[in-house]
Amino acid sequence: MSEDPEPPRGRRKRGLSEDERALWETVARQVKPLRKKPRPVRPHPPMTTSEAQPDKPTMTHRQVVPVVAPKPAKPAIPPLVSLGRKERSKLSRGRSEIDARLDLHGMTQSRAHQALHHFLHRAQHDGLTFVLVITGKGTIGADPERGVLRRQVPHWLSLPEFRSLIVGFEEAHAGHGGVGALYVRIRRPRG
Repeated sequence: MSEDPEPPRGRRKRGLSEDERALWETVARQVKPLRKKPRPVRPHPPMTTSEAQPDKPTMTHRQVVPVVAPKPAKPAIPPLVSLGRKERSKLSRGRSEIDARLDLHGMTQSRAHQALHHFLHRAQHDGLTFVLVITGKGTIGADPERGVLRRQVPHWLSLPEFRSLIVGFEEAHAGHGGVGALYVRIRRPRG
């Protein structure tokens, strides 16, 4: 029985033959450079007999650098999702119950923000599912400063401090206040 020679362990670098080198130079001269600088042509030494014969693979010692595992990232702020068509329909028709209501009429922005934050924390703590936040419609068409809460509350609900408390929100049905109110779905607390 004959023994098979051991397969090479590393990839050996082989020199180009004269024909391959000439072909490469021809191709390299025909290529247009991306930069304006011309490609320098280096003279190649003629191939010696020692290059024609494969060398034994040499082992190089490399320093092993330990890989540090990345720190686990903080859980991402959950995205807001719209209420499903079925959920919205059930709420507007009274088939799903609104668990609590918050009326922000007549409050200043800072007071309304605090009240909304406290209300949503309590709703999450109490395990509520749907709440109604009434902002009021403001006076349409008169003073542009009117209806500030109607514009601000959706913006606040999109902020990270509220996104951990709610799944999503949408404008309420006309029977529950329409453009002056929002259905808000409360996120279940993480256990």
